[in-house]
Formats: sequence, C-alpha cells, structure tokens
Amino acid sequence: MNARAFNTKRWIEIALINFCVVALAGVTMRYKINFALPAINQKYLMHGHSNFAFVGWVAMALMILMVRYLVRNDLQTNYKKYHYILIAEVIASYAMLVSFIIQGYDFWSITFSVITILISYFYIFFYWRDLNKVHDAGFSRSWLKAALLLWAFSSLGAFMLAYLMANHIMIQDLYFASVYFFMHFQYNGWFLFACFGIFFSYMHRLGLFRMAFLSKRLFMIMTITVVPTYFLSILWLRLPLSLHWIANISGILQLLVLLYFFKVISVVQKNTSIKFSWSTKWLWRLASIAFILKIILQMLSTLPFLSHFAFGFRPVVIGYLHLSFVGIISLFILGYINEFIHRFRGNVSGIGAIIFVTGFIVQEIVLMLQGLEAMDVEPVKGANIILFYCAILMAAGLIWITSGIIRTQEYELEGKVEISKN
Repeated sequence: MNARAFNTKRWIEIALINFCVVALAGVTMRYKINFALPAINQKYLMHGHSNFAFVGWVAMALMILMVRYLVRNDLQTNYKKYHYILIAEVIASYAMLVSFIIQGYDFWSITFSVITILISYFYIFFYWRDLNKVHDAGFSRSWLKAALLLWAFSSLGAFMLAYLMANHIMIQDLYFASVYFFMHFQYNGWFLFACFGIFFSYMHRLGLFRMAFLSKRLFMIMTITVVPTYFLSILWLRLPLSLHWIANISGILQLLVLLYFFKVISVVQKNTSIKFSWSTKWLWRLASIAFILKIILQMLSTLPFLSHFAFGFRPVVIGYLHLSFVGIISLFILGYINEFIHRFRGNVSGIGAIIFVTGFIVQEIVLMLQGLEAMDVEPVKGANIILFYCAILMAAGLIWITSGIIRTQEYELEGKVEISKN
C-alpha cells in the first residue's frame, strides 16, 4: 500500500462517526439524569463514554492526521501497517465501549482497554521509525515525537487504574491520582503536542517559515512544564513541600506559554497571503480562546482555595475536561479537517458547526455556574434539563457535520484526487 492508497478521508469519516457515538452516549447520560431509564447503568455508561472518547475519537483522529503528515512529506513506506492498526483500533474501541456499558470496570472492559493500549504501542513503534526518515525544517517532528512519548507515558496511569479496579483495591487517593495521571498526560501531553505538531507543519507548508522559531520556544516551555504541572492535579494529596513549589512554579511558567502562543496568533493574523476558510477561522479562534482559558485556569489552580474548588466539585471538573477535550482538541481537529476537505472542494458544514459549538458553549456556562453554587451563588434553575438540551444540540451538530463530509465523494481527475459534492 503506497501513500496514495491510504484513504485519509475515509478514515476521518470513521473517526467522526465515533465522535457522534460519543455525543449520543452523552445525550443518553443527560437523559437518564432527568428521566427514568432503568435499562442503563449510568456509571457504566459514563466509563464507556469517556474511554471511547479518548480512544475512538481523539486518538484515532490524531493517528490519522499524523499518517497524513507522513504522506504530505512524501515518505516512502508501507502504509498498510497503519491501515491494519486503525482497523484493530476501531474493533477494540467498540468492544471496550460495549463491555463497559454491560459490566463497568470488569474483566472484558479492562481486557479491551489494555488491548487499545497495546495497539497504541504498535503505532508508536512504527510511527517513530517512519518519523525518523522525515526531513522537517518546520520543527513539527519534535512535537510529534514528544506526543508519542507522552502517549506511552500516560498509559502507566491507565495500567495502575486497571490494576486497582481488577483487584478491588479501594484506595481513593491512589485511584484519583491514577485517573489524573492518565488524563493529564493525554490532555496536556499526547493530545496537545500532536495538535501543535500538526498545526506547525501546516503553517510551514503554507510558507510561514519564521514560525519555526516560535515553535521551538513554545515546545521548550511546554516540554519543561508538562511533567511538573501534573502535580497541580493532585495538590489535594499530602505532597512534600518541594513538590508543591515545583507545581506552583510550573503553573506560573504557563504564562510564558501564553506569551509565545499570542505571538503565534499574531504572526498568522498579520500574514495576509494565507487565506483560511471562514469555518476554519472561527473554529480555530474558539479553540485558541479555550486554550488560553485552560492555561489561565491551570495557573489559578496554584492558589489553595481555587485548587480545592477546582478538583472538589464535579461540575467544575467536567467543565474543565470538556473545555480541553471539546473546546481545544476537538475544535482544532474539526478546523484542520475543514482545511483538508476545503482544499478539495468540500467543507465542514457551517450550520452543523454552529449548532455543535452553541451546545458546547451553553453547556460550559451552565457547568461553571453549577460549580459556583459551592460559593453560595444562586443555583441555576433547570440546569440538568438545559444540559440535556445542550447534549442534543452537540450530537445534532456533529451528525450534520459527519453526514455532510460522508456525502462528499472522491474521484480521480488527471492523476490527482479531487472531491465533489453530491
């Protein structure tokens, strides 16, 4: 299988379908909070929803776009291995989802979770080897290598969690430390570094060669802070004073991340030769706002009271995780998919994206207001039913986007792949 035989669009469609499944699971959970649904165990569904979101949507989408990076750099390799790895990933992801819904954390769900991790190791091994063959003057290769390492590192938290659940070890501090370890090095490590690698590669391909300097500086700061900022997630544990200081200093260093991120935005905005589609512009602007908010919130979590507030109230935790997962990662991926499709006469549906983003923004506002109830702020009336409608909007928007991309057909024209709208 050569590079042209790797069907990026078809795999993107599968990843988006998986995202729709994640959204529909979210609708079901919100429905059960408001109405009777005895056939579904809420806790089991929640575990399936979150694990499938990580593996079936974000990880798969990034794996696909990273293979596209190799294709765009004209790497000659056997792309069939990635095709088989992605097939295995889809099968294991759905087996994991179903087993979680049926039994929660038990033998089969843990088994399939471990299988997805082993599949990721195969991908990391082959991709690292291919990545070494790529000549990349835009510094993206370093971002992608770091993403692979952090992806592998995050699995230690997943293995610890699986061990605790399989052996029915109910040590709450150890449980949450394992969960936050996995999530931190996924959200702030593997996901973010892969997105930045893909983004800077795209900027370099568009001719923004001076972006390489900013890429190096941003990479250096994020690499230095990615491990110590994990301790910000577990400040509620009785950590040694030295770890508290390391966590606080790394949180403050996040200001430098914002400094270079603003410079990146400035360079892109001042370059009039680059013309993004309007959908990509506002999707990436929203993703940028979400990233800025995340860095600020992460820095504020160094304050003891706010740290307790951030990790002690479920709506705040859910809102923060959705801010990263949907607001930063998913919106960036949708914007990049739009650029990929747009350059072949297709596009991510603007109406579908507006519906999806509207549901997401209202959801974030309600979750934050729910969290403020702990500070004696007037509770939001009908918050749970509003969140249910938000989940419906997000699912509807995603289905609209996905169906539109699926209807965009590929055909061959004079040796080049083109896409047309039915």
